[in-house]
Amino acid sequence: MNLYIRNSVKMNKMKIITIVGARPQFIKAAAISRAIKKFFSERIEELIMHSGQHYDDNMSRVFFEEMAIPHPKFNLEVGSGTHGFQTGEIIRRTEQVLLEEKPDMVLVYGDTNTTLAGSLAASKLRIPVAHIEAGLRSFNKSMPEEINRVVCDHLSTFLFSPTQTGFKNLAKEGFDPDAQPPYSIDHPGIYHCGDVMYDNALYYSQLAEERSKILSDLALKGKDFILCTIHRDSNTDSADRLNAIMGSLDEISRDQQIDFVLPLHPRTVKMMPVMLNSKLQKSIEANPFLRMTGPVTYFDMLLLENRCRMIITDSGGVQKESYFFRKPCLVLRSESEWKELIELGTATIVDADPKMISDAFYRYYNQSPDQFPAIFGDGHAAEFILNELVKFLP
Repeated sequence: MNLYIRNSVKMNKMKIITIVGARPQFIKAAAISRAIKKFFSERIEELIMHSGQHYDDNMSRVFFEEMAIPHPKFNLEVGSGTHGFQTGEIIRRTEQVLLEEKPDMVLVYGDTNTTLAGSLAASKLRIPVAHIEAGLRSFNKSMPEEINRVVCDHLSTFLFSPTQTGFKNLAKEGFDPDAQPPYSIDHPGIYHCGDVMYDNALYYSQLAEERSKILSDLALKGKDFILCTIHRDSNTDSADRLNAIMGSLDEISRDQQIDFVLPLHPRTVKMMPVMLNSKLQKSIEANPFLRMTGPVTYFDMLLLENRCRMIITDSGGVQKESYFFRKPCLVLRSESEWKELIELGTATIVDADPKMISDAFYRYYNQSPDQFPAIFGDGHAAEFILNELVKFLP
């Protein structure tokens, strides 16, 4: 019998609504759905709600199909908009579903507007919220994601942190690390559980090797290459920052004559022609070493991360995945919620500073880190989370 379910002896069935809306959440939800199907199908009924925050097929539907995630029962089809509009619409439409379905619990993931809106809607209806990936802090409240994750944590009844640092952050904010059940929004339980993304990296990486054709499609087989992702509006919507970042990638790739692979987020595609100066735009278009593609599937991304030499990103999830695959990482932000990676030296914050980008690139290029301690758990975070939740069935 599985270690994480041997103590689960109650007979009631819990109805959970999992709320997702963006690519990283689809991936995290896959680990939970897989564990429910394998170990908890008689104990938990899961319904998936898609807010529609990411509505491009390459950012949404393809993930459900590729990863065999149960398709959403509800799609709110909110789409894009300002933070206020998007959050408000998700709250309004989520509330309607929760009133109809009356779930025992709502699961939210990460730090998106969907996460904030889902936790607000549920908590106001007195439905317990379980926040997966709780406790992460960049300590930069100019980031919308930081507001989302802090507020969500303080609306949750169950807080599952992937790292010891996240757990300590919660304790510093007043959460009681020694709290005992019964838990409530006023008396929440906090846990260090490991990372569901690491669960998935272990589970899906072999499938990616077998199924992904991205290396042959991009003629990368047997080649060294650098993987780059840029999607945060703080980078894409700032002419100064986007020109500095893309100029650095253009210069370094030419100097080293090494391929830089850039799977482009729709926002980045939209903003590059607007933000980049004409000289840089022409240089990029003529650069044979900058390999820009559309959004890639999860399996493609896993294979690219596994086979690349280095990762350059402004994504929190990709920072983690760089660690899973033991690759050095340049962080295109002024801070990181994954403090452990910075402290261990496997990632370096370079912001949008060309000199910092260049210095860190050549340091890692000449000597890659070789120590990657096991800080993200044992690959069974999803089972741990679900086992804790079913203990509190009514």
